[in-house]
Amino acid sequence: MAACGALLTLGFVSLGVWQVERLYWKLDLIERVDARIHAAPAAAPGIDGQAPFDETRDEYRHVRLRGAFRHGQETLVQAVTEQGPGFWVVTPLSLASGGTVLVNRGFVPGNRRAAESRAPGQIEGTVEITGLVRLSEPDGGFLRSNDLAADRWFSRDVAAIAAARGLADAQPYFVDADATPNPGGLPVGGLTVVTFRNSHLVYALTWFGLAAIVAGATTYVLRDDARRRRSAAGSPAGATPLPSSNGSHP
Repeated sequence: MAACGALLTLGFVSLGVWQVERLYWKLDLIERVDARIHAAPAAAPGIDGQAPFDETRDEYRHVRLRGAFRHGQETLVQAVTEQGPGFWVVTPLSLASGGTVLVNRGFVPGNRRAAESRAPGQIEGTVEITGLVRLSEPDGGFLRSNDLAADRWFSRDVAAIAAARGLADAQPYFVDADATPNPGGLPVGGLTVVTFRNSHLVYALTWFGLAAIVAGATTYVLRDDARRRRSAAGSPAGATPLPSSNGSHP
């Protein structure tokens, strides 16, 4: 019993300590990402002589791009936003310095998915885009896979979109455009949601609480067992209990 209780207590304490470590890791991550988001826009990774893209270092980095959109190769990705259901408009940007970056230009409602219904926003010529570097979203959405043959997209899967559009020189990330208005009001940029689930403190308290409960229960059982042993050791061998005072006598 003592060994089992001790092992369980140590196991729960170890899990609690691990969650505390994860908590500080998550807080550090949030701080670093917040600093990237609010930094001045800089050159994007992998272009203009910048270091190649690194997921850990570059996610949510605030960047500036200069080039021309290839609207004929845009991809509509199903989306649900604060403005309702609709589509992300993901368009290749041919960079002035060479290469291609997929840009999520923003959101359009379902009734404006056709490019001709938002013609003013199909900007021609050289443009400058600022936004946040985002990681690719492989395969698709929840219970829905991207269908390249049918051109149905449920996630911003950079590699798959680049392959479908013949973009051999595309960077392995995409950029969420900021809220700078597009002519005609569409697409609507700046809808990036940056959230990090951080329940590690709750988990840590849960594990430490379980450790305390097991330790307390083990201590109680051991003390009760010791008391019973002392009581049994103090009784004369073969002693017969006295009859109850309210019992009947022959």
